[in-house]
Amino acid sequence: MTHGSHSSTASAGNSPASAHTLIPTLGLFTTVSIIVGSVIGSGIFMKPALMASQLGSPQLLLLVWVGAGLLTLIGALTNAEIASMITATGGQYIFFQKMYGNFIAYLYGWAIFAVIQTGSIASVAYVFSTYMEYFIQFPRLSPKFEQSYALSLPFIGSIFPLENIGVKLVTIALICTMTLVNYLGVRFGGIIASLFTSLKVAAMVLLVAASFLFGNGSAAHFVTPAATGQPSGINTILLIVMATAGAFWTYDGWNNITYIAGEVKNPSRTIPRGLFLGMLIVIAVYVAINLAYLYILPIEVMASSKLVAADVARAVFGSSGGAIIALCVILSTLGTANGTILASARVYFAMARENMFFRFIGNVHPRFHTPGNALLVQAFWSCVLVLSGTFDMLTDMLIFVTWIFYALGAYGVFVLRKTMPDTPRPYKVWGYPYVPAVFVVFAGAYVVITLYNDISAYVRGTSPLINSVFGLLLVATGLPLYYYFQRKQSRPLATPTL
Repeated sequence: MTHGSHSSTASAGNSPASAHTLIPTLGLFTTVSIIVGSVIGSGIFMKPALMASQLGSPQLLLLVWVGAGLLTLIGALTNAEIASMITATGGQYIFFQKMYGNFIAYLYGWAIFAVIQTGSIASVAYVFSTYMEYFIQFPRLSPKFEQSYALSLPFIGSIFPLENIGVKLVTIALICTMTLVNYLGVRFGGIIASLFTSLKVAAMVLLVAASFLFGNGSAAHFVTPAATGQPSGINTILLIVMATAGAFWTYDGWNNITYIAGEVKNPSRTIPRGLFLGMLIVIAVYVAINLAYLYILPIEVMASSKLVAADVARAVFGSSGGAIIALCVILSTLGTANGTILASARVYFAMARENMFFRFIGNVHPRFHTPGNALLVQAFWSCVLVLSGTFDMLTDMLIFVTWIFYALGAYGVFVLRKTMPDTPRPYKVWGYPYVPAVFVVFAGAYVVITLYNDISAYVRGTSPLINSVFGLLLVATGLPLYYYFQRKQSRPLATPTL
């Protein structure tokens, strides 16, 4: 389905949204920049230490980073086949609609709006503000005053909107600023994405180069396990799965580019090429940074580090290392926040255009040709999550749900090969049917193992909630709205299909 045909069907609702359309203005460089910028956030500066403590082996650590990267690349290339044949704004939401019908598509879009993307925006912007405190100390209220304004939520417990209010206000200001940038035009947002992505990759390359050229490290660290040894037997498999989950979190965000397919020039060619090039850049950057970490720090020192990137930078640059890493994180999170804000709003926009969300969200700004209302609603809800302080917990719960959708998305290649056999496919996934099957099997296994681990932790009493099940319940909160919008369309309810 072309962008033009999607616009015509969307316009059939005789709504004001049909009066204006989004304009394709993004080329390959900007597409790659948005992909890299959406993926590389703050995780690469934090996750490696936890993964090192889980694995205790430098070889296993590097293997997990490469393996997770290649699996993510397989998922991206599988998705690219669908993106090359369905080039409508809304990306994955439209894909699910074609694969499985309105029900699954709506659940995906609702999860994206309610928590997954808005929670990611809140979380990444909050990391930006936290690291800004390295240079500027933001005001805080007294602990007693912060605690006096508490709200109690079912299952979640007490939240404190005024806690760390200075950082939260800066976070809200960043979200509003980046939203304004993208409200004024997708080209403007694309330029910002290209700028910050280039700066963050350059900063990371310089950190890697300085570590090897000026750092007092040792190549022996690449082969020397931790003094406590490395896991063996079944523990090895479980810990590799846990470490891989951490790596997957840092690789997440690659499918954001499909959300803005209608604003990409020649999307059937540009998006598959952008996904391939973008993910290769991300894998190369992540592996290179971990090599630099290991060169400077032995695996057991890396495992005990609270912020491994800062420890490495201090070892290389001395006392100024902390400031350098803080600046890297600031640049990285700025780019990620911008890319996520730019792309995610297109999902709710597409839902509204299909009369599966509030209609005003489907309006295109008459002057800037952007989904202005979708951007504003997204910013509002992201700011609410910032004040609640629950965004990290909620997104952790929905990682499980995200991987269910990843598995469904990859399986959709098989579905569409049968249901839309004659639709032109400018790009076909390499190694079909084996390559997408590998990703579907792995994603399914990951979901099952995560569910097992969550239930085990609950039974042992180490976790008060079964996070994965609660994630499903959060998605289910959107069901009343689904039936409301279906009823508004004055047609029989779609039968949920899988």
